[in-house]
Amino acid sequence: MSSAQKSVHLNRLSEATSPYLLQHKHNPVDWWTWGPAALAEAKASKRPILLSVGYAACHWCHVMAHESFEDEATAQVMNELFVNIKVDREERPDIDQIYMNALHLLGEQGGWPLTMFLTPQAEPVWGGTYFPKESRFGRPAFVDVLREVARLFREEPSRIEQNRDALLSRLAEKARPAGKVTIGLKELDAAAMQIGNMFDQVNGGLRGAPKFPQPAILEMLWRAGLRTGDARFFETVEHSLERMCEGGIYDHLGGGFSRYSVDEKWLVPHFEKMLYDNAQLLELLALAFQRSGTRLFAQRARETVDWLAREMTTGEGAFAASLDADSEGEEGKFYVWSKNEIIELLGPDAGEFFARHYDVTDEGNFEGHNILNRLKGVPRSEADESRLSSLRNILLDARSGRIRPGLDDKVLADWNGLMIAALVNAAVILDEPKWLAMAKRAFGFIADTMSKGDRLGHSWRDGKLLFPGLASDFAAMTRAALALFEATGERRYLDHALAWQNAFDAHYADADTGGYYLSADDASDLVLRPHSTSDDATPNPNAVAAQNLVRLAVLAGDDACRSKADRLIENILSAAERNLFGHVALLNALDLRLRGAEIVVTGSGPEDLAQAALKLPYVDRIVLRAAASDALPATHPAQDKLKTAQGSAVFVCIGERCSLPVTGTAAIAETVAAMRRNPV
Repeated sequence: MSSAQKSVHLNRLSEATSPYLLQHKHNPVDWWTWGPAALAEAKASKRPILLSVGYAACHWCHVMAHESFEDEATAQVMNELFVNIKVDREERPDIDQIYMNALHLLGEQGGWPLTMFLTPQAEPVWGGTYFPKESRFGRPAFVDVLREVARLFREEPSRIEQNRDALLSRLAEKARPAGKVTIGLKELDAAAMQIGNMFDQVNGGLRGAPKFPQPAILEMLWRAGLRTGDARFFETVEHSLERMCEGGIYDHLGGGFSRYSVDEKWLVPHFEKMLYDNAQLLELLALAFQRSGTRLFAQRARETVDWLAREMTTGEGAFAASLDADSEGEEGKFYVWSKNEIIELLGPDAGEFFARHYDVTDEGNFEGHNILNRLKGVPRSEADESRLSSLRNILLDARSGRIRPGLDDKVLADWNGLMIAALVNAAVILDEPKWLAMAKRAFGFIADTMSKGDRLGHSWRDGKLLFPGLASDFAAMTRAALALFEATGERRYLDHALAWQNAFDAHYADADTGGYYLSADDASDLVLRPHSTSDDATPNPNAVAAQNLVRLAVLAGDDACRSKADRLIENILSAAERNLFGHVALLNALDLRLRGAEIVVTGSGPEDLAQAALKLPYVDRIVLRAAASDALPATHPAQDKLKTAQGSAVFVCIGERCSLPVTGTAAIAETVAAMRRNPV
């Protein structure tokens, strides 16, 4: 097939909406999308399934595609021996989770691209990640792998059956946790101390390379600081954030953080930018600024939201999934500079000034190029900062003329939920009403366009909705709704949260554990329902749901929500006793459950009391506006003292105890601190 014919040839992926799948529409591979038709073809033809899972910003997914999936000879072998299914892991994380878990149980290292071999019934047998086109470094060639796996299916089916049965049995056991373990504040403190000792005291972040931001772990340490008063926890988090903010993992011209750093100093990023990373880091930057007043944290938060508005916001007001690492076939090309380029754009004097502050040299700091960073800590004055800001704008404008990395513009409900909540929480701390407006607009799109009745879809693009949604969608969007309700007091957000939580319970709940399956009970195209409880790059949906239930118990006045949260937390943590660090987000939920401040603002007086309550760290406060006694549930702990309030007042409840009425804004934080110093 000539190059012209290749560009004209279209496979089934041309009908997809996912930008990642559309990247493969010209492959000579006879790709199928996951669904009943592909599974029926495998059964009818009695061919095993080759499942390839990746995502648009995955560098090695692109490498394997170029080497093997675009190659005629390799595609011919794939088409002859297998039913080939291509999946976007961001569009179908349920499928990804099932088969990634299977790969781990087979003793293989996970990652993407995920390459799995399945029976015609979609049962996992064996797999790996990237396979080279030609054998090297002790790794077999992809075509050799294809032929050997096909031979086993054809000549030794009994071995396939044994492998499959054992694997599915272990998956089923893993989905049925048993036993309990007691974890309280003492254990939370010990776990935080253990993790804190694993941090790099020079560069920040967990020791070693590659370095990931690990927002859930940073939040765990921050909570430990709030819980114990030990400043070392705060300092560890702030130091890590400062190094990230000054490192090459941060885009100093356009704003936003890359996925991770390949080195221990945060200098060289893997250049893709993910919505979920930036959402979680935005919240942490706001928290860190709130305590320290460090201007760097507020500046990076504002620059990141500027990037979100400029490059990641769809025409409908929602947020796109990711920006690719590659442009023009080269990772990072869009972001790096030569010193000569900078001198030509800024002039000799300004160019040398900029180069000194951003580690730009003739030799470069990355494969002969320069990644802009401020890790060397060059002293700079206010006047220097002002001058550097103007120079950055010149370079940003020049960079905009380059060929841009690919934008994966699908809208994912779960990742949008993370960003909506982050915008709300950061807006409250940094007094940015425009961010709150951005959050409301994105929320409105998902609630109106990506929902059917009280049920959410997962992915939307080009007018097409992938439905039903996943547990992660319900958990993240319910969290977003509750954040908006606390910040605004508008009842419609609480109504959305309650409707989604009820649908979540109806279609995703595991009656045996109190947790949630990732997929709905009416999702018909899966061999089993994934039920992982461990965190990934985002908090596990069970952990997010636990926090939601704790907040709903207060905001909706439903004690049953608290009971559900308790059962979920106890059952999962008891099963995860030997892997608590894989469940950090659930430990964070437990912290909220044990020491969250329930702040009830009564009366219809000035808004300043509610705003003062909202200024407390969002991680461990819940704010409810109640205009009168009848706005509270009869069982609410504040009811008995509500009668003593004269006009507007605030009640603080911690551990089923409530304060006397507080009428001054400054007294709210003082009361919370006093009650936490003297727990019952």
